[in-house]
Amino acid sequence: MERQVMRVKDLNLGLQLIATLLVLCFCYTHAVAEEKSQQTKKTFIVHMDMSKMAATYEDHFQWYDSSLKSVSESADMIYAYNNIIHGFSTRLTPEEAELLEKQPGILSVLPEMIYKLHTTHSPEFLGLGKSDAVPPASASLSEVIVGVLDTGVWPEIKSFDDTGLGPIPSTWKGTCEAGKNFNSSSCNRKLIGAQYFSKGYEAAFGPIDETTESKSPRDDDGHGTHTATTAAGSAVSGASLFGYALGTARGMATQARVAAYKVCWLGGCFSSDILAAMEKAVADGVNVISMSIGGGISDYNRDTVAIGAFRAVAQGILVSCSAGNGGPSAGSLTNVAPWITTVGAGTLDRDFPAYVSLGNGKNYSGISLYSGKPLSDSLLPLVYAGNVSNSTSGNLCMTGTLVPSQVAGKIVICDRGMNSRVQKGMVVRDSGGLGMILANTELYGEELVADAHLLPASTVGQRTADAIKNYAFSDPKPTATIASGGTKLGVEPSPVLAAFSSRGPNLVTPEVLKPDLIAPGVNILAGWTGAVGPTGLTSDKRHVSFNIISGTSMSCPHVSGLAALIKAAHQDWSPAAIKSALMTTAYATYKNGENILDVATGQPSTPFDFGAGHVNPVAALDPGLVYDASVDDYINFFCALNYSASDIKQIANKDFTCDSSKKYSLGDLNYPSFSVSLQTASGKGGGAGVKSTVKYTRTLTNVGAPATYKLSMTSKTPSVKILVEPESLSFAKEYEKKTYTVTFTATSMPSGTNGFAHLEWSDGKHVVGSPIAFNWT
Repeated sequence: MERQVMRVKDLNLGLQLIATLLVLCFCYTHAVAEEKSQQTKKTFIVHMDMSKMAATYEDHFQWYDSSLKSVSESADMIYAYNNIIHGFSTRLTPEEAELLEKQPGILSVLPEMIYKLHTTHSPEFLGLGKSDAVPPASASLSEVIVGVLDTGVWPEIKSFDDTGLGPIPSTWKGTCEAGKNFNSSSCNRKLIGAQYFSKGYEAAFGPIDETTESKSPRDDDGHGTHTATTAAGSAVSGASLFGYALGTARGMATQARVAAYKVCWLGGCFSSDILAAMEKAVADGVNVISMSIGGGISDYNRDTVAIGAFRAVAQGILVSCSAGNGGPSAGSLTNVAPWITTVGAGTLDRDFPAYVSLGNGKNYSGISLYSGKPLSDSLLPLVYAGNVSNSTSGNLCMTGTLVPSQVAGKIVICDRGMNSRVQKGMVVRDSGGLGMILANTELYGEELVADAHLLPASTVGQRTADAIKNYAFSDPKPTATIASGGTKLGVEPSPVLAAFSSRGPNLVTPEVLKPDLIAPGVNILAGWTGAVGPTGLTSDKRHVSFNIISGTSMSCPHVSGLAALIKAAHQDWSPAAIKSALMTTAYATYKNGENILDVATGQPSTPFDFGAGHVNPVAALDPGLVYDASVDDYINFFCALNYSASDIKQIANKDFTCDSSKKYSLGDLNYPSFSVSLQTASGKGGGAGVKSTVKYTRTLTNVGAPATYKLSMTSKTPSVKILVEPESLSFAKEYEKKTYTVTFTATSMPSGTNGFAHLEWSDGKHVVGSPIAFNWT
């Protein structure tokens, strides 16, 4: 009996053990499956067609939720969009996303994209404040609001002083959002709004670590404060970085208001957050959106930023974006949609020389913003990093690669590349080095970008770098010293095209010339965060109110601020008209007639590099004629791209089916520049022949007094015959429109793959210029 009881007990225990193991196994398997599912989930932006919402739903939010729950019970909406687009963002597996895209009423399900940042003498260089053509501080300018999507803002600096500004514009509907280290009282009559958007970022990376970054509009990086104050910062006298660039720092539109939208974090700038910020900016009532960020390129109906920008432009808001820092490679542009104003970078006529003296008596000039204790006049031992390293990549002065005993007390030559320029100096300093010569390699050519180094340093161009290295390698005991040259003005030639500025052609639509224009983007002084030093390195404990940095990130807000000036002067102008004014008055040559130089090659640059040319704001305020464009013009452009009705709806939020009996042409988009794709073919007998005639149509609107404009054409491409009809346009009244056509005929094989020409209309006072770029395929 006892044995039987024991057997029953053993059996019960055995069954319990098996049950427990099964439960544990199920729990583990379920947990692993759930973890795996979470790991494979990604953020998607779901674009809905509101016209397809069933009447059974009380509102669109209920419809969004029902559509989402039909493919995933566990998924939640990150954002609901109802202005820029109709739809929402959420985390789904690829399979769930594919299933959702097949649901009725879904226009598209786009994967999240991660964008990156494109990182005061400017007003004087641009001619602002020197001409009666520039409107003074006025009530109309103080009504213009520039929305800046970036890393946030540091509100305490003087660049956001609101002295002299009147009440906040009645059109403003935004807020000053409180968060960590940021109060609602941080805003004022200058910085009228500040908000942050982190849900997409946190969905991908988890909750923000508030010990490393502020979950608020507070700028922990510096980039957002710099761009915002470049566009519309208040005038601050006595501004400088350690005494460099001393003067009055001011934005392009000093009386305009600023609204900051923080969309960029340590992990990047997420498209779901960017879209939410763009939607809020439009609803808030901004007049200009400035975005110094970019990512890859894709078709316009798959490009979240392009879609958001289109909706903003359709509501009268100019959107200015940086072209990217992918130069000098061809086809490296981002933000290429024709309704976006795409901005490349050039230099100012200002330099910060740092002189290198060698033991052989030769002297060279580089650039630096070092401000600490100078080196003595006596020469120091000079070594090449690659020869004092324990690494095959020692020439790059990366962390832990230098041998301190071979570096101590010496000046080290470091090659540029891989790690940041300022970090190289820190590595040299921490290894006992006393100075650094930062040597440009072939990739960087003669481009000189100034940095606030942590030790005496000079960045030198490739030719100078090669000469210094040759001396260091050939002399048995090479020596050198470095001395600062302060700030130098009146540098010629200027501007020159920055090597880093991204170049065309436009890989999405070659028939649209990009970038649109260039603006100052090299060694720009503007406001800075109090959270990090000027180098951004954690070991840099210096605090500054202004910093000098470079990138198309810096050129973009120049144009954003200038667009605000034009908007104030011409309040009824469309974004396309403002962009046209900036482009047709830009200059592409120096006084001697030569094209703006490209620092990457030392040769003249082309419209694929600078677009219409360098911005000229004084002339842009009175352009005479403009190339205007409406939503309908862009829809015809979509038809020329063979977009479907669904594709068009995704971008324009408009039901439109292209007329199959109508011939749409990309050349008919009313754009201020021309990009012409010509085809070549094999002729008879195997020789090269040409088979290309292309006709473009343009319409000009008179925004000045009655006048007659006459054509002037210059061409550097004799292999293409250019016929403009008519050659004279007479305008009897303001806002009158006149149309002309341009026929391009390739008459022979070109000497290269590209060619260029320039078309101008002039009434004797105004010159309305358009670059022409040819591309043979």
